[in-house]
Amino acid sequence: MERVSLNKRAPSLVLDLNIIEMKRSLLKLSTLILALFIVAGATQAQKRDGAKTPKYVFLFIGDGMSQAHVSLTEAYLASQKGVIGNEPFSFTKFPFTGMVATFSANSYITCSSAAGTAIATGTKTNNGMLGIDPQGNKLKSFAYKLKDKGYKIGIMSSVSIDHATPGAFFASSNSRSSYYDIAIQLPNSGFDFFGGGGFVNPDGEDKKQTNIFTLIEKGGYRVAKGIDEMKSMKAKDKVVLVQKDGKGSDLPFAIDREQGDLTLKEIVSAAIKHLKNDKGFFIMAEGGKIDWSAHSNDGKTTILEVLDFAEAIDEAYKFYLEHPEETLILVTADHDTGGLTLGAEKGYVLNLSALNDQKRSMAVDKESKDKFEEMNEKAFVGWTTTSHTGIAVPIYAIGAGSKNFSGRMDNTDISRRIFQTLKLEF
Repeated sequence: MERVSLNKRAPSLVLDLNIIEMKRSLLKLSTLILALFIVAGATQAQKRDGAKTPKYVFLFIGDGMSQAHVSLTEAYLASQKGVIGNEPFSFTKFPFTGMVATFSANSYITCSSAAGTAIATGTKTNNGMLGIDPQGNKLKSFAYKLKDKGYKIGIMSSVSIDHATPGAFFASSNSRSSYYDIAIQLPNSGFDFFGGGGFVNPDGEDKKQTNIFTLIEKGGYRVAKGIDEMKSMKAKDKVVLVQKDGKGSDLPFAIDREQGDLTLKEIVSAAIKHLKNDKGFFIMAEGGKIDWSAHSNDGKTTILEVLDFAEAIDEAYKFYLEHPEETLILVTADHDTGGLTLGAEKGYVLNLSALNDQKRSMAVDKESKDKFEEMNEKAFVGWTTTSHTGIAVPIYAIGAGSKNFSGRMDNTDISRRIFQTLKLEF
């Protein structure tokens, strides 16, 4: 058999090598082009979420909700599907995220009134103070500035309207516990919509003051007790939406809810319909009972409160889908409550299915408190405190200007970034 010399094979070998090298170059080029398309697409998405000035602004505050509460909820949803991991929901799918520092003027661990004041006014204050600075000077929330610019304003919560977070947006007080004094400032705000459970001390601490609902109606507002009464309100009316009589000053925990109970989702939906106008609106909505369940170290109730909060946010998201270039939605928290951990004791174990049988909150079913605590232990859900902690909290954003809320920030930056996004002087 004839032997073929290397010299005779060389031309075809060189040709083969050239073809291989050409293919490699084309592959590299196509990979580069694909990468450029991805980067360009991401850039366009960011421009789409940042180029327009929003007309409608939502600020959702999950009281006491740190990233741990969000992660617990995602892990629980995954466990219900029989898988290990995180099941994203609602606002956790928003494209922009950041971290927010929460310390107050006199403590690394803030209370709700100091944190609410920082978010609402852009100024730090001492724990226990509401809408005033550490020197006692009254502050005004940025909602008043937006009202002066023609925006309609809605303030709402799943707890009482005179509580720390909603109160920070319309009132000033030396003490967050002066509920009646906070409540009577509501009619003077001129804001267009308030919603929540009700008021802590509607007749004052001594029960001898003028009823707050009387003052509200004298101040030009109409009171809707329950969602059915809300249906009779006209667009021009200034409205205070609360629960029906006898239901207390806060909305029930989601786990304890009965048919006919008012929900934060219903309040937000009603607010959107009532406030929509061509000039724009600002809505602050608080999921206040995430904090309450975390104070109780109640894992299952906390999960359901986060999901209930998310359902209210979904009402805003539906509105965003109709007005994507005019709407900004922000979701954050005022502080962490409970020092929650996913994992407790020793080992790498999380067994959230152990929470499935809990049907009532610890706050309502006090006789079963020990049993519910045991469920938390079997689930390996850990708690370090029944108070607040100083860890940073998340912020999630979607819509016009949402890219302005990524990265690290202080809670006093939130209001300033909102005004930056609206192209207004703070």
